[in-house]
Amino acid sequence: MSSRDHAAAAAMARVAMACDGAILGVALAICAASSWIKYLASFSSLERIRDAPSVRISELRSLLSASDGDRGDEGRLVVVRGQVQPKSVLDSSWPTSKNRSTLISEGSGERAVIVQQTQTCLYNEWRGIFGWSIDLHALFAKSWREQRSSSVRSVPFIIVEGGQWPKFEYVHISMDGSTHPLPLTTVYHQLRPIQPTPYTFFQAIFGNGYPVALLDEEKILAIGKEMTAVGTCRSQDGALEMKSCSDLPFFLSDMTKEEIVAHLAENSRVLFWSGVILGAFSIGALSFAIFRNWRRWKEWRQSRRRGRDQRRMTGVESTATDEHGDVLDEGDVPEGQLCVICLMRRKRSAFTPCGHLVCCVECAVYVQHSASPKCPSVPAKHLFFH
Repeated sequence: MSSRDHAAAAAMARVAMACDGAILGVALAICAASSWIKYLASFSSLERIRDAPSVRISELRSLLSASDGDRGDEGRLVVVRGQVQPKSVLDSSWPTSKNRSTLISEGSGERAVIVQQTQTCLYNEWRGIFGWSIDLHALFAKSWREQRSSSVRSVPFIIVEGGQWPKFEYVHISMDGSTHPLPLTTVYHQLRPIQPTPYTFFQAIFGNGYPVALLDEEKILAIGKEMTAVGTCRSQDGALEMKSCSDLPFFLSDMTKEEIVAHLAENSRVLFWSGVILGAFSIGALSFAIFRNWRRWKEWRQSRRRGRDQRRMTGVESTATDEHGDVLDEGDVPEGQLCVICLMRRKRSAFTPCGHLVCCVECAVYVQHSASPKCPSVPAKHLFFH
């Protein structure tokens, strides 16, 4: 960790301590609220998928016809399971054109309906021999990260009911607008090292991450794979079509309905208790911060009240004693009460036998111990100070 990181961490620690846990309490409250929001979404999805009928594809038409009066054109949420097949199997000439209507994996040679190819650049991150970190990519060349590529190819496909080939029931799968993760299988995985260049040498010196290898991956949705579809099904132009639901976490999955329900139940349980624990800790931290600051405010108010009472009892004018035990005045002194010698302190000493009160204590002591002591107001008299 660099000195800048240490300074930032120390500053954050001071702020957290100054706020007496208020920042920690607010952060925990935000995490608890996020957990509760995710819990409500997960629990709602769990209830909907649990209540959705799990039917055979051959029973979908009768199920939709029975619920047409209630659902209209929106379709009905159902769960079906079957095998993936390209839509071209519905064509009578499919055996002769199957290679043209499906995708071929470049890595394994398997036939598929979805092929995803990804290339990722791997970096070696370190600080360099000088401990510097300079972004040479932004200064001299384009970043290797900009060369990362990902492409997805697909063909229309259907899910057919297994065990009824070639006479089968099927449902069209519409991927329009779907952002759900797909149950793809990795069939190709290769790591290719990158040869170092002079530019790589400068990257290593100045501590910028330099590329060391390229990772090529290929994932496919193979033909004949068993999977579960969770979505809204409706009849369109006499054909069954299933679309994804944006508010559900699953559309196509390797898991069965029972496994999906168990997964969502476990996820909901974890989110629920996470929200409860984080919420309890946030309430405790915020309560402690409020109580601590209330006590500090109360102590400050009491000390201020005591100081005000003390000043009221001692008077507005405060006094102090000098090294000789004399009383000195602080603050403004009326002009008529100033010492006639120093013109700084209040008149406090009288001379005898004249009784004139004209000097402060310090100046009167000085007059008394002078070679010819005399009252400043009465010349040529030897006087005694008291």
